[in-house]
Amino acid sequence: MAAHSYVCGASDHPLWAVTIGRELDQVAAGHPVNEALVSRHQGIRFTYAELHAAAEEAARAFLAHGVAKGERVGIWSANRAEWVIVQYATAKIGAILVNVNPAYRTHELTYALQRSGVSLLVAARGFRQTDYRPMLEEVRPRLTELREIVLLNPIEGGRAAGLAGAIGWADFLRSAALTSEVDLREREAELDFDDPINIQYTSGTTGFPKGATLSHHNILNNGFFVGERLRLTPRDRICLPVPFYHCFGMVLGNLAALTHGATIVLPGEAFEAGAVLETVEAERCTALYGVPMMFIAVLEHPDVGRRDLATLRTGIMAGAPCPVETMRQVLDRLHLPEVTICYGMTETSPVSFQSEPDDPLEARVATVGSVHPWVECKIVDPGTGRTVPRGTPGELCTRGYLVMLGYWGDEEATRGAIDAARWMHSGDLAVMRPDGYVNIVGRLKEMIIRGGENIYPREIEEFLRGHPAIADVGVIGVPDAKYGEQVCAWVRLREGVTATAEEIQAFCRGRIATYKIPRYVRFTEEFPVTVTGKVQKFHMREISIAELGLEEAAAVRSA
Repeated sequence: MAAHSYVCGASDHPLWAVTIGRELDQVAAGHPVNEALVSRHQGIRFTYAELHAAAEEAARAFLAHGVAKGERVGIWSANRAEWVIVQYATAKIGAILVNVNPAYRTHELTYALQRSGVSLLVAARGFRQTDYRPMLEEVRPRLTELREIVLLNPIEGGRAAGLAGAIGWADFLRSAALTSEVDLREREAELDFDDPINIQYTSGTTGFPKGATLSHHNILNNGFFVGERLRLTPRDRICLPVPFYHCFGMVLGNLAALTHGATIVLPGEAFEAGAVLETVEAERCTALYGVPMMFIAVLEHPDVGRRDLATLRTGIMAGAPCPVETMRQVLDRLHLPEVTICYGMTETSPVSFQSEPDDPLEARVATVGSVHPWVECKIVDPGTGRTVPRGTPGELCTRGYLVMLGYWGDEEATRGAIDAARWMHSGDLAVMRPDGYVNIVGRLKEMIIRGGENIYPREIEEFLRGHPAIADVGVIGVPDAKYGEQVCAWVRLREGVTATAEEIQAFCRGRIATYKIPRYVRFTEEFPVTVTGKVQKFHMREISIAELGLEEAAAVRSA
C-alpha cells in the first residue's frame, strides 16, 4: 500500500520565541557595521546599527502621534528604505502594519483601508506615472478611522506639499523628540511574539481580498528558515527587485536577511531588468530573487552577457508557477548554482515548501521542493477530506507555526480556510512523490496568478458589472509565456448596446490595478454552462486558448 501524502519537517533549530523588534536589537548589537540595507535609487546605505537607530527614531515618532499597540498603520509605497524602517518601527511598538499594493487605485485603496481600520497611513507621493495625492484626497472623506497621512519623498522642505492635512516624513521624524527611549522600552515590554503584526491583503481561496493577519512568530520564523535553505551568512548580499508589500519582499527578503545578518540591496522602486543586472555587478550581490517573469526578462536583456555576475550563488524563484526551462537557464546562464524554488501562500507566512541547493537537478527544476522545518503538510481528497496515497492528486493543506492567525475581521472566511484541526486549505491541487517532494498541478479555485500577483476573478467581474453596457461577465485566466497567466473577460452586452474591448479596458484604467485589467476581452451571447446552469469556466479557458492561439504557452511545464 502506498504511503499517505503526509510530511512533517524536522529541524535541530528550535522555533524563535522573540518579537521582530527584539531580533533587530540583537542583530544590530552583533553585526553593527555590517551593511543592512542599500537603496541604490535613493543613494541610501544603512549599517545594522544605523538601521536600528532609524527604526527606533520612527518608532518613537509613531508613539508621539498616538499610535497604540494593535492599531493599524498602513504603508502605500513601492520599494524604498523608508518601507523597511516602517516595518521595523511598527513591530517595535506593536502596531499592525497593513501592506497596500502600490498598484492599487481608489476602489481597492478604500476597500483595504476601511476593512483594516487604518488610523495612520504612510504613503509615497506616487508610483511610476501615478500621483497618489489626488486619490488620497478623493478617498479620505470615506475613511472615518484614518486620522493622519505621512507623505514620503515630499518636495518642499520635508513638508507634505500638495496634500492638505498631511505631514512630510522629515516632519514626522522630528516628532520623535517628543518621546523618550524609556517610553519605547515600556511599549516593547508589553509585546508578545504571538501578537498580530502584519495584515496582507490576498484573494485567499475564495471571495474578495481578505486581510491575512500574521504574527511576529509567523513571519520571523519563516524568514529564518528560508534563509537557512539559502545558506545565508552575514557576507551575503541579496538583490531584491520583488515588492515589499508582498511576503516575498518583506519576509523572504527582509526577515531572511535580518535573521542572518545579511544585506538587502534594492535596485529600484520597481523591477527593471537592466537595473537588476547593474546592481548585481556593482554591489557584488550573492543572491537574486524574482518571480519567473523577472528572471525571464533578465535572461532576455542585452546586457546579460556583458555584466559580471560571478558573485551570484543563490536566490529564490517563486510567486508563480516556475517554468522548467526558465529554471534551467537561470542555473546555467545567471551563475546561480544554488537557486531555490519556494512554494506557499500569504496565509502561511508564506513558505511551506522549498528546494535545497544540493537537491538533484530534476527535483530542483520540476518540483517545489521539500517541506520546511516545523511544518506539516498533507494532500487530501477534496470531496472526502481523507489523505490520499502518494502519487495521487489532491488539495494541499498546511499546519504549524506558519498558519496565519486568521482573516482580519472575518471569522466566517477564517473558518472556511482553516479547519477545526488547524489545517490551512490552499485550494491548490498537488501530487506528493514517494520522496516527499511536491509538484503543484493546478488550482481547485479560480484564482489567476499573473506575474506573481494573485487575482480573484469575482472581484473583477463585480467591478465590470458596473459598466453600463455590460449585462454579464465571466473572468478567467489564460496562459501567457511571460507572466504565467493573463486576465481574459468574456462579456455579454446589454440588448441593443455596443462596446469595444478598448472601451471596457479604458473603463478599468485608474479605477482598478493595472495588472487586473483584462488583457483579452471576448464578446459572447452566452456562456458555456452545465445542465444546472453553472458556468463552466474550464470550458471558457479551453475555447479562449484555441481562439487566441495560446496552445504553446499552455504547454509550458512548471514545477
